[in-house]
Amino acid sequence: MKTYSKLLAIVLLTAAGTWSCSNDLTETVYSSVTEQSYNYATKDFYPIVTSVYPPLRSICDHWGYFCAQEVTADAIVMPPNASGWDDGGVYRRMHYQTWTSEQDHVNNIWSWFYRGALIANNVIDQIENDVVPAPSPADKELGLAEVRAMRAYFYWMICDNFGDAPLVTSKTSDLPEKTPRQEIYNFLVSELTEVIPRLSDVQGGNMYGRMNRWAGKALLANIYLNAEVYTGQGRWQECIAQCDDIINSGKCSLSPDFKDPFRASGVENSTEVLFTVPFDKNLAGGNSIHMFSWHGELKKKFDTESTPWGSGCAMGTGQFIDTYETGDSRLEDSWLLGPQIASDGTPLVGTYDQKGEPLVLTKDLPSASFTKETEGYRMNKYEVVPGSTSGSTTDVPLFRYTQVLMMKAECLLRLGQPGAGALVTQVRQRAFKADPSKAAVTDDQLKGNSAYRYGYMENYEIVDPGDQTPVQFGRMYDELGWEFAWEMYRRRDAIRFGVYTKKSWLSHKPQGDYRSVFPIPETVITSNPNLVQNPNYTSSK
Repeated sequence: MKTYSKLLAIVLLTAAGTWSCSNDLTETVYSSVTEQSYNYATKDFYPIVTSVYPPLRSICDHWGYFCAQEVTADAIVMPPNASGWDDGGVYRRMHYQTWTSEQDHVNNIWSWFYRGALIANNVIDQIENDVVPAPSPADKELGLAEVRAMRAYFYWMICDNFGDAPLVTSKTSDLPEKTPRQEIYNFLVSELTEVIPRLSDVQGGNMYGRMNRWAGKALLANIYLNAEVYTGQGRWQECIAQCDDIINSGKCSLSPDFKDPFRASGVENSTEVLFTVPFDKNLAGGNSIHMFSWHGELKKKFDTESTPWGSGCAMGTGQFIDTYETGDSRLEDSWLLGPQIASDGTPLVGTYDQKGEPLVLTKDLPSASFTKETEGYRMNKYEVVPGSTSGSTTDVPLFRYTQVLMMKAECLLRLGQPGAGALVTQVRQRAFKADPSKAAVTDDQLKGNSAYRYGYMENYEIVDPGDQTPVQFGRMYDELGWEFAWEMYRRRDAIRFGVYTKKSWLSHKPQGDYRSVFPIPETVITSNPNLVQNPNYTSSK
């Protein structure tokens, strides 16, 4: 168990209760101590600062961000099977990209991200007005910078997923109007440029799981990387500048092994993990990816306390799995595949439509409409230790040093400057230890088309190829997929590389470019007359 995450986990649990929401706005006071009457002391300062982190614990939820980023793209799907997993077709709609403004996933990510942003507004107000006294002026500046950077993170999520959306930066009871995406982008860049120099430069230790200078720079680099999507103007050189600051700092480096950032313990001093969400099965649950990906029989392989749900659901699309190169260890480091054996050496067997047959996880899927219980490679990236409950104790990195190298490589390609191949080769070396010669990749190779065989499938076969235009820098897109599978980057990458609303895969066909952002939740539209729905989405308002 991580030293810092013990403290953080307690703070998360407390804050989660404090900031829970209800439709009933009438406040019932059960204590003589209220927010207005409580006299904060300096000991409350850092618990208040870290109260901005609880919404991140929802990031792995299959009813929210995970599904919105992975299942709507081309690498992971959540099809129904004999054990269930239809839930009214919600996951299939995400794969088809036919979600509506009433989709639970849309409502949940909106709520979680705004919850984080509004908590940050409240904390900033409390610190600036000395309602919560800081131990020292230096602590006050440091705490404010951390909270403002986290507020920028939440607004980046809002900007990235919803486009035009309300930008509220102070405590107010007024119903907000939409802010253009360009203005949100401008705010993010301005805010982070101001606060990053004030952030702690400590890597790991007490800053583990918190927004330090290198996490702030990685955040700003991500915003610049996607600036062309947000504003129509690329900011590749600006992205490189932020990446270079991280690279030249000497604070960060690649871990010896690809799996190191995804271990259940020993990650708190990692020089590769720049920003992460700490989880703990007892104090800070939320990492349940294994529960909705794994077959229930895998409990006997990993000796978990909880039984994974049914025969599992989240799995790789065969078309994506086929892109991996022979010898790339990231395939088996990221995906469970083939015969599954219990910890005592007993072969596992099916329990639903293939009851009694060997539990052999196969690659190919017939469609996203229904699969056999043994079809589809499952999650193997995040370690799940014996005794794990429905909430794994393994932390989930949001930014890794690996991504910094890959962001710089992509920007060099887009600018026509040399050096991308050398950076990607550096990342690939961990994946080809058995044959180091295969790790090498050139700039020209990264400019080539993707190896992904796009097309609409029925009964395991492509029946409609759809758009077959070569993907610009498609090999770079593939490299991102191999390195960051399961890390919730795929939607953003697919949009940036022109894949998300153009290509067909499995049971998905393009539904229109407007699907590159989600609709504003119907409940929000209904409750706020100042808001209008995002273009092309229908609304009852």
